[in-house]
Amino acid sequence: MKSGDEDEASDGLSDEDVESVAERSAGSAKVVHEVIRLQGDEELGRPFASLLFSGLAAGVAISTSMLAQAFLAVRLPDALWAPLVSSFGYASGFVIVIMGNLQLFTESTITAVLPIATHPTGRNLARLLRLWLIVFVANMAGTLLVAALCANAVIVEADQLGALVKLSRHALDHGFVDTLFLGMPAGFLVAAIAWILPNARGGEFWVVTSITYIIAIGGFSHVVVGSGEAWLAWLTGGMSLGQATGGHILPSLIGNIVGGTGLFAVVAHGQVRGEIATGGGDG
Repeated sequence: MKSGDEDEASDGLSDEDVESVAERSAGSAKVVHEVIRLQGDEELGRPFASLLFSGLAAGVAISTSMLAQAFLAVRLPDALWAPLVSSFGYASGFVIVIMGNLQLFTESTITAVLPIATHPTGRNLARLLRLWLIVFVANMAGTLLVAALCANAVIVEADQLGALVKLSRHALDHGFVDTLFLGMPAGFLVAAIAWILPNARGGEFWVVTSITYIIAIGGFSHVVVGSGEAWLAWLTGGMSLGQATGGHILPSLIGNIVGGTGLFAVVAHGQVRGEIATGGGDG
């Protein structure tokens, strides 16, 4: 039965109008939390092969960000405004991966974490670590494959390879601590995409593009895209394997986890914790 306030709010509206209002209302934080939790629970239960191949495809697809950014840079003049344009290319890989529902490690820092935040059991923790390990390794393999193809000029021209090398070495200028801190905003922003999408209602492309554009122009460190840059720098002699993995990929990974899980997921869960039932089951 409706309350008096609800009856009053509906006065003068037909049933069709009331239904239209309901359809256009954004989901509450509790609803969004449940949508993402269910999505995360489904991801945690996926078979090994499904996670592996989806993660590999995501690693290959996300490399489009690096490629598109370099391809735009090649065709732009050496001007202060040029990075503002070429940075739009950075969003392309995320559009493919996120809207294509491929397994990207940084997305799972919120989607796969909410089930364990809601039902903190040993089984859910084991499922989370299994997912993270499979997806991260698969993402790294995908970006390494594309970097190797680029380094050997299989899929790029000489001028494009030059732009890719310049982009990768510029992105890897920071030390361990700086890279870690730059990874935190990137992790937070990618987690924010997952939180916003349930209410995007046809605007998913613009949500993904605008937020990942911020990552690009801010110079933040995203571990998966950044791994492609690190692999390329290693394969073209710009740094050692140890520098690529320990000096860039590792701190980016830590920063992304802190930003996505330690900041966003904890805050997102905390705001609805008192409103949701936490009893029973692993989600």
